[in-house]
Formats: sequence, C-alpha cells, structure tokens
Amino acid sequence: MSAARVFVARLGGCSVFDPAGDKVGRARDVIVVYRNSLAPRVVGLVVEVPGKRRVFLSIGRVTSIGSGQIITTGLINLRRFEQRGGEVRVIAEIIGRRMNFVDGSGTAIVEDVAIEEIGPGEWQVSELFLRRPKPNASPFSKGQTVFASWADVRDATVAGDPQSATHLLATYQDLLPADLANALLDLPRPRMLEVAEELSDERLADALEEMPETDQVGILNQLEDDRAADVLDQMQPDDAADLIAQLSEERKEALLSLMQPEEAEDVRMLLAYEPDTAGGLMTTDPIIVSADATVAEGLALIRRHETAPALGAAVCVTLPPYEPPTGRFLGMVHFQRMLRYPPNERLGTLLDKRLDPVRADASAAEVARMLASYNLVSVPVVDENHRLVGVVTIDDVLDYLLPDDWRSYDGGEPFPPPRVRARLSVPADTTPTKTVTTRRSIDGKK
Repeated sequence: MSAARVFVARLGGCSVFDPAGDKVGRARDVIVVYRNSLAPRVVGLVVEVPGKRRVFLSIGRVTSIGSGQIITTGLINLRRFEQRGGEVRVIAEIIGRRMNFVDGSGTAIVEDVAIEEIGPGEWQVSELFLRRPKPNASPFSKGQTVFASWADVRDATVAGDPQSATHLLATYQDLLPADLANALLDLPRPRMLEVAEELSDERLADALEEMPETDQVGILNQLEDDRAADVLDQMQPDDAADLIAQLSEERKEALLSLMQPEEAEDVRMLLAYEPDTAGGLMTTDPIIVSADATVAEGLALIRRHETAPALGAAVCVTLPPYEPPTGRFLGMVHFQRMLRYPPNERLGTLLDKRLDPVRADASAAEVARMLASYNLVSVPVVDENHRLVGVVTIDDVLDYLLPDDWRSYDGGEPFPPPRVRARLSVPADTTPTKTVTTRRSIDGKK
C-alpha cells in the first residue's frame, strides 16, 4: 500500500469492503492514542456493521484507504466496540477542539485531522486543519484556515469549557434519526451532551424519539427548561408523553407550562390514559378530513413530507371539529383504495366498513391482535362518545411490546424473548396486570 494522507472527516460514512469486494460496513470514526511529544498513532477504525452494531477494526487489518472506500484483509471481529483507556476518537473528540499554537500566535479550532501511513499497517496523525477565530464580529467574516503539525499546537480545552460540536454535527447531518441516536449514544457522555446542546430542536427531538427512555431523560435533564420545552414541542405527542412521564412531578408541570398550549394539551390528554391501553399508545396527529373531502385532497395530505409512513397509510373521516377529540368518527379510507378512484370522488363514499375503531381503554394486546388479524399499520381510537382521539400505529405497538433495551440489541442473543410473544396471546377478556408506573413495560421488570 503506497503512502497516503487521508482526512478523517471524509472517512465518516465510507464503505468498508473485504478482499472479495463484499461490503461489510461503514466507517464511523478513527481511534488514536497519544504518545507524549510524538504525533498520535492510529490504532483502528470504528465500523458500523449491519444491525447498527459498531465494532473495532484494527488498522493492521486495513490494506487500503482511499477513493471513498476502505479495504480490509478479511473477516471483521463482530464484538461490540468499547473504548479503552487512552484511546481517543478523532471525529467524536478531537474535531471541534480548541488548540493553542506553541509559538504564542493564538488559538484555533480543529476542523479536520489528516492521518498518514508511515509503514505497512502503521498510520499516525500527520497534520491538523484548523480555523483561527474571526477577525471581527461581522457574520460574513471567517477566520483564517491553517495547517499545523501536532507538535505545533497544544490542547487548549479545559475542564468545564464546552467543546465546539459544529464540525462533528456536519458529519451527522445526513444520518437518519435512528442512526443519529446511535451515534450520539456512542459518544463519551460529556461530548454527547455538548453535541445535543448544539443540535437544532427538531433534530434533537428526532434523535430522542429513537433513544431508550433512560438516555432521553439524561439528556433532557441537562437542558434548560425553555430549551427542553422547545424540544418536546417538536416531538410526536405520544413520544413526548412517554418522556415527560419519566420526570418528577415538579419538572413535568414546569415543562408542560412552557410548551405550546396545543402541544401541551395533546400530551396531557395522553398522560391521562393508562400506558398499556390504546389511549396510552396512540398518537394524536392522524390525518383527519371531512366526508366531503375528495380523493385528490386526501392524497395531497398523505404526500406531505412530514407525514410518517404509518400515518400516511390511511385518512380518518369524521364530523366536525377536525382536531382530536373530533366530531363523530365515520371511518377510515386507505390510500390504496384512494388510488383506485378518480380525484373528484368523495372520501365519505370510500369508507372501510369492515374496520371498527377501538376504545381508548382497550388493552394493548387487543390493539396488537387487531393490527395482526387485519394486516393493518394503524387503527383508529375513539372515546366513549365515538369521537376520534387518535390512532395507534404498528410502530407504537412494537415499541411497547419489545423489551426496554431493544434499541441496543446487537444480534448476539435470541430476539424477541418468549415473554414478548406471550403478551400477544393474552385472551381477549384478559387485561395484562400492570405492576410498574412507567408508560412502557413488558413484564413488570424495569
């Protein structure tokens, strides 16, 4: 392998191939160790393999880095990556760090790190790409960029001094919410909180929705009340309710009072239902139309970018008002049925007469059976007056039925466990016993 210099920020997301040309994963970071006055030595890569598991790939097993791809010598050890003492992640921990120039010429922020091969299977940090502070306060001015060797700088970040996450966020900008959540959870906790602080409200909300509840609470507790309320406003009401339910009563009320009134109202309504009922699982944001709405109007609503696939599978037809709780629920129209009729057809004539809604107090097991029995991705939920209050989607039910730690499942053990399958076979006239106070529980164990 010829000597090469590679910038680490550009490696994030690069495909990793075995010698046969089969893709084995994607590079997510580079691991280095410090060596006194010498430049840090590269010891390996963090590679994300199928199943979202992140594993360690020794640099000695890398035969080529370049042209947007990485070639390895063979099989990758699939043991989950755990950062050891002395190891430093370049993307997660060095990029965005503030450095002092040893010649006294000031400070600069690391924007990228170049690594270079110095021998077969041996790589080290060769240069840093840095940006000096802006020369003035103008929003259009940018600091000068410079290259420097490792020996030319010293770490200027001190304890309690927030590390800029701007450039790390740039590497995350194209990640899907679930992948962003995994990337954040892989960071050292202080760094994770720094990055969470700099994410936009909407982006942080998307990531929180994909995290285990303990991590959600940990991040939310680090946010000021105003920021936390803004993030909760951006979350789906059912996810926001699940998260708020884990907080102390004092913080819960404080955040609800700071949220947008309409968002807080939805969350309060969801918190009023038991967590193992249709009301506790539902979302309050279905697509709701009148019986006079046309097929063209229904399809236009489904096509909206922000509409989740499960919610876009059907529209709910009700009498006015058209916000939950609505007027009397009339029925649902599935999008495939809409595709079979002309654009001017009234949706009130296309209702699925076979599908009955569930009551808000119906058990989660009953909802699961209905979804499975009729091959549905959503089911409408009504109150005692037959007013639509929300819909339960297939992902809501799966999130409830799967173990609390399902997001960290890495394929090493049988999954799902038998106790989850047992929940699906609860007799129709039996309500599962609830033994804990959390909004999501499987068997009473937390």
